[in-house]
Amino acid sequence: MTRYVFYSDGGSRGNPGPSAFAIVCTKDGKVVHERSEFLGIHTNNYAEYRGLIANISYAIEIGAEEVEFVMDSQLVVRQMTGQYRVKSQDMKPLHDDAVALCSQVPHASFRNVRRSEEFVPRADALLNAEMDRHA
Repeated sequence: MTRYVFYSDGGSRGNPGPSAFAIVCTKDGKVVHERSEFLGIHTNNYAEYRGLIANISYAIEIGAEEVEFVMDSQLVVRQMTGQYRVKSQDMKPLHDDAVALCSQVPHASFRNVRRSEEFVPRADALLNAEMDRHA
């Protein structure tokens, strides 16, 4: 079974403000897919969840069976692992979508890292470039 590591980052300039997410998919330590998307005016947490949802959707699309989702958002990771409840009514639908999609990935795990670790800086640079294009 091939193991993939999916990195995502979401952010906004202002909170809420212009926002975007970026995803980076790696296989055997090499980037095999990346993308970014401008989201309009939203919060950081909204953008983080949209990045995660994009990653999970791509994992399903390629039929990935063993996936690690890596993010710098401690809140989203802890909500996805059940350590934190989702208190925000605005985030509940996004969380529910992410959980439902994740149930279609046979072996999924989540890990929180600092923004400066692994491929997260690449995702951060992609999302900032996306926001710059729409500034």
